[in-house]
Amino acid sequence: MLLAHIREQHRPNLQSYGRPGMTEELRDLGLDVGHRRVGRSMRENEIKVIRTQKHKVTTDSNQTFNVAPNLLDQDFSATGPNQKCAVDNSYIRISEGWL
Repeated sequence: MLLAHIREQHRPNLQSYGRPGMTEELRDLGLDVGHRRVGRSMRENEIKVIRTQKHKVTTDSNQTFNVAPNLLDQDFSATGPNQKCAVDNSYIRISEGWL
């Protein structure tokens, strides 16, 4: 019975519902099911999500910026203070923009 409901909801939703969405949809229909049971049933019957959009690449690999040479070459050990410096750039969003 559960499998019939899963298949019934999977087709009209463009086969885009995974385990969480399918569980929510079945609960809206009044079925008392858990996400693990729905996921197991979908996996055993090979009901899979079909992606409708391609992955959009947002990284520009053709940059014209100068790249600094890697002087440390992953060797971060030092015999004393102030010999090597490594930086972690972190961006924090605040109400005024990015820091």
